[in-house]
Amino acid sequence: MAHATATDETDSAELQRYPLYPYLQAERIRQGLMNDDAAADVRAADFIGNFGTQPVANALRRSWLESLARRTQWEGFIRNWRDAGASESLRCLYLQARIATGRSGDLAADLTRQWLSTRAVPECDPVWTWATSQGVLTPELVEKRARLLLQAGNTSLARQVISRLPPERAAAWAQWLALLDNPTRGIDELIAHPDTQVAPEALLSGWWRLARTNATAAADRYTRLVQARNLDSTMASPFALAVAETLAWQRDPQALEYFARVATRDLDDTALEWRARAAMWKGDWTQVQQSLAALSPQNRQSARWRYWSARANQQLGDTTQARQLYESVLADDNYYSGMAAARLKTTLAPHPQPTPVDITLRERLEHRPVLVRARELLLCGLRGEALAEWQYANETMTPEERPQALHLLAEWGWYDQLVVSATALKIFNDYALLYPQPYAAAISSAARITQLSPQLLYSLIRQESLYRADAVSGANARGLMQLEPGTARLTARTLKRAPPTLADLSDPAINTELGAAHLRVLLDQMDSQLPLVLASYNAGTSAMRRWLPGEAMEQDIWIENIPYNETRAYVQRILWNTVVYGWLRSDGQPQRTGSWLAAVKPPG
Repeated sequence: MAHATATDETDSAELQRYPLYPYLQAERIRQGLMNDDAAADVRAADFIGNFGTQPVANALRRSWLESLARRTQWEGFIRNWRDAGASESLRCLYLQARIATGRSGDLAADLTRQWLSTRAVPECDPVWTWATSQGVLTPELVEKRARLLLQAGNTSLARQVISRLPPERAAAWAQWLALLDNPTRGIDELIAHPDTQVAPEALLSGWWRLARTNATAAADRYTRLVQARNLDSTMASPFALAVAETLAWQRDPQALEYFARVATRDLDDTALEWRARAAMWKGDWTQVQQSLAALSPQNRQSARWRYWSARANQQLGDTTQARQLYESVLADDNYYSGMAAARLKTTLAPHPQPTPVDITLRERLEHRPVLVRARELLLCGLRGEALAEWQYANETMTPEERPQALHLLAEWGWYDQLVVSATALKIFNDYALLYPQPYAAAISSAARITQLSPQLLYSLIRQESLYRADAVSGANARGLMQLEPGTARLTARTLKRAPPTLADLSDPAINTELGAAHLRVLLDQMDSQLPLVLASYNAGTSAMRRWLPGEAMEQDIWIENIPYNETRAYVQRILWNTVVYGWLRSDGQPQRTGSWLAAVKPPG
């Protein structure tokens, strides 16, 4: 127990024994700091001295340092500074403190590390002003950051940084910036004026921006650019690659023509993968096979590319090799295993690897104070603080204890952290543990109303929210099935329900009913083609329709050519989730995936 502070004297003994009592103490101190209470500094120092590096002390230290900086009490700031876990803004304040207190003699190295960032930190502006006046922020350093920002595509901040350079040094960087701001105009000017000097890196960067924003425009200009800039085949190769990859993302048959112009040295695994996908779309299985053969050995042995190697062999008539490769994929437990089972016309059962329970270890963990606090914080809805306590506890656990802690997380219903923690331990196939079935009544009701299977709903919930009822995405999608408020209101109207509030969308019963109904609408609109529905659910219907083939196409080829990596993985993972949940809900019966061979076609 921490030493009592002056504001603790009237607290009951029972309150002081409460696991979260230190958080109450810290909040009282924080309020004092916000009100510039002179005694708060003493109480903060006492509290941090008691709790050391525990999460509750770390959080208070951040608040205290911000308060000291606001009051320009730089000596106290330096005295209580701790770099571990500090944010960029706090590090900038630390640099200010060193300048203000005359500790700037050895500042150059730390300042350089902070300067070479691709994001703006306002707290560092006074530091940069000082560094410029002292000659520490040299033109060479400014140019180094300008390059990092332009490579990252952060043109807004790059413009500010370039403005620090004298005109004669800024010109080349401004040219690069102009190429990124308006690549069409910039490339056209360089084609029209072949004698205009341009840095090769800037030209290629602008070209990539043009190719990504308008692949057709880049393809139309490719030959003229090569001729105007006098590029030989080796020099032209990266420019061809930019066009090839972008056309492949758009499933344009011209992609293979541009891949043919790319030098072997420029064909990394990413390029080879997209060349293989473009060849699948076009039905050029010899090219698929050649592309896969050129992949790095480790990548070539992944389930994904062994499956596609099997497909290429099958299409080219080598059924024996194809069968051997399909069979080798069955044990991998993922989407490609399901596809391989479908090709082999066989059923598939996952290969569970349970995490044994050690009752003694688990009980010891359950009563560890830091984990008691983590659970109590979770029950109070303070997830950020609960996560900090969990991470602190995890750092101190032995290798034998960490797997046992997963069972505690499952018991607490902290499923999102359970999956994240298991992934960190490379535990993937304990299906009973990692594929829970909470909210059973809500899921059963939603499935019954919409005539969808519970395993499909669970599969989508696992991918969308990891079973977190109060999940909110950056796009404001909410709840278990990550519904955007507008979509939820429209769906409620079709069900003749009252418009849901934001709080309603955190209610599992309301969220699953509306989410399942939305899924049902999409299925009806898309002729029950589940891959199209899942792609729409993740990326939006407009994006999915851009990806549709002109005519019926094998489902695996269409899924593999989804241009958004996130959406492709999303569709594949949910399909695999349906296998796992089907297996769990049928008491271990092998699952059939033959429906995955259905063709994808534009909805009627």
